[in-house]
Amino acid sequence: MKEHSGAPPSGLIEGIRENAKLAVISGVVLILAGTFAVLSPLVVGLSITIMVGVSLLIGGVGQCFLALKAGALGRGLLTFVVGALMVVAGVFMMTQPVAGLASITLLLVAYLVAAGLGDLFMALQLRPAEGWSLMLFNGIVTLLLGMMLWRQFPLSGAWAIGVLFGIKMIFSGWALVFIGRNVKQAATSLES
Repeated sequence: MKEHSGAPPSGLIEGIRENAKLAVISGVVLILAGTFAVLSPLVVGLSITIMVGVSLLIGGVGQCFLALKAGALGRGLLTFVVGALMVVAGVFMMTQPVAGLASITLLLVAYLVAAGLGDLFMALQLRPAEGWSLMLFNGIVTLLLGMMLWRQFPLSGAWAIGVLFGIKMIFSGWALVFIGRNVKQAATSLES
């Protein structure tokens, strides 16, 4: 059995350098795309809704075929019904993207309210432990965001999904930029 010397092989260092550049480039692209999403939230929200609709349609058709293969009137009846509902939901989201975006926004509101209440409850259970106040703060912010989206509904449907998706892309992009730069610096220092 061969022992590891602790130093990475020279081929690995070169691979890290190449991927570090790609990570930085990908990060910059994500930052730009995220900025576009924040500046054009309705366009992005409608695009996401249509993509979800296409995915539901394709998945539903596949599930219906599976159900027919398994015997739709017997063992595959439930699978067929679920597949048919997916097809209907997919067609609805593709042909009525504004209503679909409103539906996705309502799901987001429900998630944020439930997650906020869950975080508040968990923070109160953790109260003597270190960091419980951060969990409490997170729960309050999450709950307030859900309530804000609900109070501005249906107007919030026009901006919420696109803005939140854009912010997520911006943060992911910055993370890739920093990781790529740090990996490149670490690879350079290991080489010397």
